[in-house]
Amino acid sequence: MSTAAVDSTDTASWAARVAGVSKTFGATRALRDVHLDVATGEVHALVGRNGAGKSTLVSILTGLQAPDSGTVELGGAPGPSLADREAWRQRVACVYQRLTVIDELSVAENLFVNRQVIGGGRVISWKRLHAKAAELLGEWHLDIDPASTARDLTIEQKQYVEIARALSFGARFVILDEPTARLDGTGVQRLFERIRALRAQGVTFLYISHHLQEIFELCESVTVFRDAQFVRSGRVDELSRTTLIEAMTGEKVAVRSDPRPPAPGRLIEGGLQLDGLSGSAYEDITLTVRPGEIVGLAGSGGSGKFEIAEAVCGLGTPSRGTVSIDAKRLRTGSVPRAQRAGVGFVPKDRHREGLVDGLTVGDNATMSVPHRLGGHGWVSPKRQAAYAQELIRRLDIVPPRVDQPAGELSGGNQQKVVAARAIADDPKVLVLMAPTAGVDVRSKESLLATAVEATERGAAVLVVTDDLEDLRYCHRVSVVFRGRQVADFEDQWDDRDVVAAMEGVELSDD
Repeated sequence: MSTAAVDSTDTASWAARVAGVSKTFGATRALRDVHLDVATGEVHALVGRNGAGKSTLVSILTGLQAPDSGTVELGGAPGPSLADREAWRQRVACVYQRLTVIDELSVAENLFVNRQVIGGGRVISWKRLHAKAAELLGEWHLDIDPASTARDLTIEQKQYVEIARALSFGARFVILDEPTARLDGTGVQRLFERIRALRAQGVTFLYISHHLQEIFELCESVTVFRDAQFVRSGRVDELSRTTLIEAMTGEKVAVRSDPRPPAPGRLIEGGLQLDGLSGSAYEDITLTVRPGEIVGLAGSGGSGKFEIAEAVCGLGTPSRGTVSIDAKRLRTGSVPRAQRAGVGFVPKDRHREGLVDGLTVGDNATMSVPHRLGGHGWVSPKRQAAYAQELIRRLDIVPPRVDQPAGELSGGNQQKVVAARAIADDPKVLVLMAPTAGVDVRSKESLLATAVEATERGAAVLVVTDDLEDLRYCHRVSVVFRGRQVADFEDQWDDRDVVAAMEGVELSDD
């Protein structure tokens, strides 16, 4: 099945072509004879579970790695030599999930970083730099003040700055790596509108995402990788969701059963209790999560849901109200105090707040439980390794090595390591913030199964998310909008009602 209706003999019809590419790192085969054809002027999706080889292909497409074998063509010409970074920037750009915008610089400085001298000379003309930045932003219809500080931009605006910077080099082929992982629903739609507008202006996109609904909404073509190999390509409108998932997983899609554990009895006491909790981003939040229960806290960006969760975990301090664990009031504002009270948590940003890239999987997973690994201030390496290995088994972390550097894992497995640390001390309350953002389908199931397992051990679980799939695991859902609880759903609910509450709208009865 061809990826697009173009003449294969017309090299100008292809923004990128990869043929027979393989790549090995030591004993690990990262890519095995893969190919990819991206037609000029389309939005082409690249999908696959974590570890499928997507990141390795991106590094080859952007000239950061050379393939062991095979060929790469960009715009009908062979890829430049790795040393010629300028030539690569002129042909292809990548906007990564971890943005590279420098918060301390202005938008104009970010757009022309290391190129601040405009029009020759040796001295920076700030007037000329800002004028050039305004011209670039205007060319791509981006309503951003070039003089504003990047720190003051939203995640969405920072992505636009990265795209504009890439286009300023002359590249018309842009790779977007999980661009919606940190956006709310309205932000996603605005991004899609911007992508469609840029496509109409002649920009081609390779779109990488774990959210399959985005693929069907935005993309014309899709290529699937699995286990470092090419599986299939095709027109999106010719593939069903079931076919796509089966291609990604290599398994038939079964009818889903209810993933939730049995609901706890109404009279069970203890767990997590929020009473009249208020802070700068939320007001008068009252919520109960009983032992053995999974409760969802849902809301779009700016709803205050993460700030509420952070108050429970010690990452934030409410201005009034109380947090109680098993009927004992928690003195908020301290992560160690929250952990001693029995709170385990997965933060909303695993890169900035969760994972320590330079440490091993074993060190990351067990850093919160030194009291379980030895006595008198000493940690037994043997006991630590055994405990970490058990956590690796419970979370199905791949590769299953205690000494594996955590920063070298795929995104889904990095998130599993952060989750392993959250459950390492068998918490009474487990808080999962955006637990499945930027991970593949199988990793999502594994991470949410951790929530189910925690309830079987008697924990109260709070899942903080705007992902409807995550909410399937919840017994109840409370929705916050602009810092206030606006709706509660129990047992069964309609996704439309939840989304409407999250967006602050009411559905008509007809």
